[in-house]
Amino acid sequence: MVKAITQNIGISVETFFQEKQSKPDLDFYVYSYRITIKNESDYTVQLLSRYWEIFDAIMEKRILEGDGVVGEQPVLSPGQSYQYVSYCQLKTDAGRMKGYYTFNRQEDDSQFDAIIPEFTLLPEYRKN
Repeated sequence: MVKAITQNIGISVETFFQEKQSKPDLDFYVYSYRITIKNESDYTVQLLSRYWEIFDAIMEKRILEGDGVVGEQPVLSPGQSYQYVSYCQLKTDAGRMKGYYTFNRQEDDSQFDAIIPEFTLLPEYRKN
């Protein structure tokens, strides 16, 4: 698990190789990832959007951006957490992802970006 904190918003990531959904003979590898966002600030915040950079082992880069996460724009009061699971597909069995979420601080209607820490996507057989 990796974790980053930006303006007292903690973001941690766990990854899982989805062997049953992957098809190595077709260069199709599926990973899921679980994101936990914790508001450790004194302010209520709302997640507005996401920005991802996804790299596979041949350094092919994809950018993914849009409103919210998994169809939601959660509002987090101080001390609250939000967790979701999503997935990505790669053409190689290894890769990495990084990015940021844009939040709105409701008290003063200001926006800021919270870093999603870079994490690797590796199947168990490549971790040795």
